[in-house]
Amino acid sequence: MLYFSKLKIIFILIISLFLILIASSNLFKFDNNFLKRNINLGLDLQGGSYLLLEIDNKPVIEQKLQNLTITLRDYFKGKNIKLVNFILQNEKILFKVNEKDKQKVLDIFNDKKSEINPYYERFKSHQLEITEENDFLSVIFSKQGLIKLKTSSQEQALEIVRRRIDEVGTNEPNILKRGNDRILVELPGLDDPMRIKTLLGKTANLTFRFVSNNNEDSFGNEKLNYEDEEGSEFVSKRIILSGDNLLDAQPRMDSEANETVVTFSLDRVGAKRFGKATSKGIGRQLAIILDGKIISAPVIQDTIAGGSGQISGGFTFQSATDLALLLRSGALPAPLNIIEERTVGPSLGQDSIDAGIIALIIGFILVIVFIIVKYKIFGIITNTALIINLLLLVGVLTLFEATLTLPGIAGIILTVGMAVDANVLIFERIREELKNEKNRLIAFDSGYSKSKTAILDANITTLLAAIILFFMGSGPIKGFSITLGVGIFTTLFSVYFIARLLTVLYISKNKNKEIVI
Repeated sequence: MLYFSKLKIIFILIISLFLILIASSNLFKFDNNFLKRNINLGLDLQGGSYLLLEIDNKPVIEQKLQNLTITLRDYFKGKNIKLVNFILQNEKILFKVNEKDKQKVLDIFNDKKSEINPYYERFKSHQLEITEENDFLSVIFSKQGLIKLKTSSQEQALEIVRRRIDEVGTNEPNILKRGNDRILVELPGLDDPMRIKTLLGKTANLTFRFVSNNNEDSFGNEKLNYEDEEGSEFVSKRIILSGDNLLDAQPRMDSEANETVVTFSLDRVGAKRFGKATSKGIGRQLAIILDGKIISAPVIQDTIAGGSGQISGGFTFQSATDLALLLRSGALPAPLNIIEERTVGPSLGQDSIDAGIIALIIGFILVIVFIIVKYKIFGIITNTALIINLLLLVGVLTLFEATLTLPGIAGIILTVGMAVDANVLIFERIREELKNEKNRLIAFDSGYSKSKTAILDANITTLLAAIILFFMGSGPIKGFSITLGVGIFTTLFSVYFIARLLTVLYISKNKNKEIVI
């Protein structure tokens, strides 16, 4: 029936006023924290930077295989099987074994219930494959094993990229997976991505190792350059401490040395190792190495037992801040390469906004004129509901602080069309009912009731399409699907609650007058 109870009217008013108030926060500033909400503009509207990163998993695979060679040797030694001539190349391990033991090794690898594969880094048996290659046996990751390794690497990299970008304070970054070895980074409002590129381009693998003054180090040594490329040192391969033991890192001004340094604090295990190493290494140089480059190599003057220290290296405050950020966020599991980069200027974004708004205004005016000419007073009611519908849509998007893109504006324009379509169906049905029904209340009620099925069918099928676009699409496509999906709900609310309520109020006040539709 067209009857609206007082409770239903209050409900409609509360919902409408609440969402309109939320929508108004985009135009006015409120002191209330809850009302300090805004629709965020996407990259195509406010400008910014777009980076597509690719994870170089080759070092990860090589590291896993390197660890696996040690495990292989130890495991088969316990089985009284000697593996010799280990070679690591082309993402596979090659080794030799006595002919009499070769079949035993093959059987162990191919046995699904064998304990060998869970022993190797907890890999399941189908994630490693073994084949004969000339006089060698060759062990590689299976396709499924490589996919799992890449997926794990991607998830780790995604989290660390997110931490680094959040630390910089970029506004509403959009960080998404692409395939199993790529990461998409959208940074709205960022015109110069150079600092972000520098931060994302560093693996930030931190180690502390002693400088080796001779070639007799039992762990072996390697020659590493200083970060500024001026000079080099032979450094022991033995890692005293790694970035995994770091709890925090902050830039500080050392007043005594009058230079900017990075202070760090270690966890309990790291503090114990650091204290032990510095107590035994007094007088030796301790190299602090980041991504294979020596940042500094200070001489240990005394035991450092407090679990904290500082890194110096002629930093500016900005470079010290960035180094501290990298250390706090943790090391990337693999290097990242930028394979695609785009920058959208704010003027281009503003042009898109202006074009979208002009299209919305022109379409809205044409719709308003058509509806008023076609349905007279009921056209005014429809247009009022249409304006409220747009405010409700903006209110919902603001409530969830959604990101609006250019396709999102297209979704809003489409919502206007769908709202008009629903009202046209209702009014045309009412016209048909008035031809056969003298009681206008019954005719209007029948018009709303009998058109409901067609309107719901149209909106539900569109909603299903929006849901599919949301889950299958990405970036701008998701923006379109969100505004379209939200617009469907606000349209149904405005048509069957707001427009219907206004229609009831008009009919009730004009019972004795002729009503033309």
